[in-house]
Amino acid sequence: MDMSMDKAIGSASVRLSKKLTRIINYYLKPYRITTEQWSVLRTLNEFDEVSQKELSIRSDKDQATLTKILDLLVKQENVERLANPLDRRSFLVKITPKGTKLVEEVTPYLEEIFMKITHGIDEERLAMFRDVLLTMEDNIEILLEENN
Repeated sequence: MDMSMDKAIGSASVRLSKKLTRIINYYLKPYRITTEQWSVLRTLNEFDEVSQKELSIRSDKDQATLTKILDLLVKQENVERLANPLDRRSFLVKITPKGTKLVEEVTPYLEEIFMKITHGIDEERLAMFRDVLLTMEDNIEILLEENN
């Protein structure tokens, strides 16, 4: 009997995601950040100042989770919240010089880790893998929009 798509793709994707999170968390431990914090910090590094709502969308984090992550990053002095001059009810989030330095230090380190993770996979197969992942993500977005 052929393996179901649920098992071949769904379960395999979940296992891979969990293992990636576990190994990246291990390598980020000396920097005192988690993969969740890293993804927000990396996203913030791409923008000057961004609203918390926009950051939530760009980092693919729900508001409650993002608030907790930002609280930790603020406590570590990697980001700061600023009053939003256009909306007194919201904040702008900005990476600090300390946060920028951390991103500059961690980025090449994680690139080395991902080189080890993808060892033995040629560029063509990696490009195809990225393309398939993006297509699946787009298809999921369409399904989510249809259900909202």
